Amino acid sequence: MKTMKGPAIFLAQFAGAEPPYDTLANMAAWAAGHGFEGIQIPAFVPSLFDLEKAAESRGYCDEVKGVCAEAGVEITELSTHAQGQLVAVHPAYDLLFDGFAPKEVQGDPKARQEWAVGQVKLAATASRNLGLDRHVGFTGALAWPYVYPWPQRPAGMIEEAFAELGRRWKPILNHFEDCGVSYGFELHPGEDTFDGTTFEMFLDAVGKHPRATINYDPSHFLLQGLDYLAFIDDYHERITSFHVKDAEFNPTGKQGVYSGFAPWIDRAGRFRSLGDGQVDFGAIFSRLARYDYDHWPVLEWECALKHPEAGAAEGADFIAAHVIRVTERAFDDFAASGKDEALNRRTLGLDR
Repeated sequence: MKTMKGPAIFLAQFAGAEPPYDTLANMAAWAAGHGFEGIQIPAFVPSLFDLEKAAESRGYCDEVKGVCAEAGVEITELSTHAQGQLVAVHPAYDLLFDGFAPKEVQGDPKARQEWAVGQVKLAATASRNLGLDRHVGFTGALAWPYVYPWPQRPAGMIEEAFAELGRRWKPILNHFEDCGVSYGFELHPGEDTFDGTTFEMFLDAVGKHPRATINYDPSHFLLQGLDYLAFIDDYHERITSFHVKDAEFNPTGKQGVYSGFAPWIDRAGRFRSLGDGQVDFGAIFSRLARYDYDHWPVLEWECALKHPEAGAAEGADFIAAHVIRVTERAFDDFAASGKDEALNRRTLGLDR
């Protein structure tokens, strides 16, 4: 068995214009100060990371690693959640997702998609230059507006949506293969891949591509009513990254899974800081340890109630307390009598 690495944190939800959230050097030191040993860098925040430069220059990547090492943290993965979302966008979301792209491609879905594909490929190259072999992000969505089957969906529409998703992602995944990097897709409502069934549909569409893996985040599964522990049993071979994020689901007589159009604070299902929700992290860490997950557990902080600094300050200790240092021997080895073939046969009654 293998032991996970130390606690890490995704920087996206904390990045901002003011110190210590304004530069990678400041954020690396800030994360280390809270007890984190790793940072997941959003490759869509230019103030923290220059994706194009990282793909072109190993020297720049060495500088980035040096900045992190000086602060006492390692890079766990790069993230292209924003760019990956734009690889596939249903027209209903064109205006809302335009803000994820630079102004020069806004209002032009084809140019925006081409930009996004280029960005995700750059992230694979940049990851290789940084010495990373894992990455995280989204698939985007073409079928999400039709997730509820009313009105009745035309025959073959969902199949075509996934076929097109596969056509868009397979060349990207081939580039990740060339770079020796796995893309951990976060299975998330709003993406066409939001649970195990849809991930399998996506896998079929990309020919079971070995670089199509999973960024495991139990918070999204709890809010769907999915068995997030059984999910690990089913897909542990594809889990390459882990977002440690909590959530709670408290249905009432007025709302359930969909939570109407209530704001986050009033939703039956909402994200919470670690330890404040209903996710059984003790069971999750045990299950992942059972399957030899030895990469980073990465805090993704999102909470409708608690201040982000409080969530970050508590997060490292919470994760560290759940990381299982796996044993090298069985607890009852002290009572072992050694291997004796003759004794084994006599015990089984085979020499009578």
